[in-house]
Amino acid sequence: MAKPKELLEDKPGKEILLLANEAIARGVLEAGVRLVALYPGTPSSEIGNNLTFMAPHIPNFYFEFSTNEKVAMEVAGAAAVAGVRSMMVCKGPGLNVAADPFFSLAYVGVRGGMVIVVADDPSMWSSQNENDSRYYALMGNMPMMEPADPIEAKSMLLEAYKFSEKLELPVLFRTTTRVNHSRAPVKFGKILSRPDKVEFEKEPFRFVPVPSVARKRHPWLLGQIDIARKLSEKSPLNFTEGKGDLGIITCGVSYNYVVEALSYMKIKAEILKLGITHPVPEKMITDFLRRHKQVLIVEELEPFLETHARRLAHLNKVTVEILGKEQGIFSRTYEYSPRIVMDALKEVTTCNTPINWEEIDKKVQEIPDLPPRPPLLCAGCPHRATYYAIKAATRGKAIYPSDIGCYTLSIAPPLETADILFDMGSSITTACGLAEVTDQDVVATIGDSTFFASGLPGIVNAVYNQHRICVVVLDNRTTAMTGHQPHPGTGVTGMQKEVPPLDIAEACKGLGVKYVKTVEPFESIAGLVAEVREMVKWARKNHSPAVLVSIEPCALLTAADRRRAGEFPPKYYVDLEICNACKRCLNRLSCPAMYLDPETEQAVIDETLCNLCGTCVSVCPQGAIKQEDA
Repeated sequence: MAKPKELLEDKPGKEILLLANEAIARGVLEAGVRLVALYPGTPSSEIGNNLTFMAPHIPNFYFEFSTNEKVAMEVAGAAAVAGVRSMMVCKGPGLNVAADPFFSLAYVGVRGGMVIVVADDPSMWSSQNENDSRYYALMGNMPMMEPADPIEAKSMLLEAYKFSEKLELPVLFRTTTRVNHSRAPVKFGKILSRPDKVEFEKEPFRFVPVPSVARKRHPWLLGQIDIARKLSEKSPLNFTEGKGDLGIITCGVSYNYVVEALSYMKIKAEILKLGITHPVPEKMITDFLRRHKQVLIVEELEPFLETHARRLAHLNKVTVEILGKEQGIFSRTYEYSPRIVMDALKEVTTCNTPINWEEIDKKVQEIPDLPPRPPLLCAGCPHRATYYAIKAATRGKAIYPSDIGCYTLSIAPPLETADILFDMGSSITTACGLAEVTDQDVVATIGDSTFFASGLPGIVNAVYNQHRICVVVLDNRTTAMTGHQPHPGTGVTGMQKEVPPLDIAEACKGLGVKYVKTVEPFESIAGLVAEVREMVKWARKNHSPAVLVSIEPCALLTAADRRRAGEFPPKYYVDLEICNACKRCLNRLSCPAMYLDPETEQAVIDETLCNLCGTCVSVCPQGAIKQEDA
């Protein structure tokens, strides 16, 4: 992975191997972007991770980790309205959070170039749904581009800003996981300068979309999209390559799969590769359809381009067989691969090229399957201790609304403390609804970053409506799951500036919560169990929300701090003479640093994985888990 300082080098022509996310971070420099705002989310995380370390070294540049995606959209949108280039970054579900300002921005437009980078996640490697964000462009009448690799991620980004400024509209820049996390040699270009400050020119009857203004802006927006459609027809980002009876229309990472499949199978086809996928180049597509009797549409997730192709064929009375998802040739779920495209080509091609499918299948079978590695809480994760206490205190009989983050992993046995989840912040609000229609105790859990991102309105709702819910805020002092980015409670900004951190307990008290306590989960498991019981009892008796803030840094941060300081605390071990193989540590705590010795059926601690939290010591009823003498 490239280091942030390498991305800062002003050496046009230098070539370096970059992730697409790193290429986008570099593109921010080359495009002269003045402000970037984002909320971290995989698969877009590395964009912010690099920019936060680059930002202090870039003249006249501002970067922030916003409290959520809606805020990020509004911060970046305001900068673009003021007249400078800006960028907002999020993952697919994050665009749902930012949808409100997204649609308004399309109506009012921008003065400086604005790019909205949205990283979709086919196959849901790190997301709760397979958002196909292309429909936001269609619904919002916003131009959209889709790079296929890291090289295009940077070069197309520069074109996106030009496109944005020509149209006075933000441009949606859609990537997918396989693009974000692929690598390619990217050539550096010239770094553009950025203005220090600009004077905001007031124009309220454009930028304040009250109904009388919005009614005028909507026809303007439709007119701009018509202009964008004409630009799309001439843009080199949309191009054809190859020759053959078969036509293939594709975009994004699917283009790479098509090229690889055709090369392997030695099939001749003409490819229409679309870099601008909204508005689509209608004449270009229509002419392409006319040149072929059979056209295959290759795109992940929804039939976005396929629907456009069928619409244009119908409108222009083109007789052509359009093949894709409608015939079941491609799936509307999960990522594609070269093999999936090869299987589709095998089904539809009319070429006479002999294909040795037995040889292909044999080569595929020679590649062994990777062993399954389900996501799980890290060894020494403070959340494990807190969840253990929650389940023990409620005997597993409460309802456990969960939230987006590491703590969602408590869904797995033996913790099993995640019962319902909609989106970020929903743990508190779903708890409110459950508490009003059931007699069960409700214990919601939410992380510190998520609390600031979208948990505050839920707390207000619970206080105002007097919901008898319990909320446990799992404060591990970072945004852990997406790469340890800062948040308002960490005391560090995206510009690497130290500021007073916001206190979660004080925030809850300020919002009117009467019962607020803080605990340290590693101090005493028995004490933590007692605290949870007391909280549940109080909420039930007072018919009001109660909050417990469980504070302990992420185990990975703690381990890294120890390494930097050269500290090597005594290790934990199982005294095999005392251990009676009850397996309570394995069956109830399930720390990945512990495993079962198949010969003795006793627990063993893997020293290479143990992060020295000591939770297992409190869990063992025999006192068989000990720490070595210092």
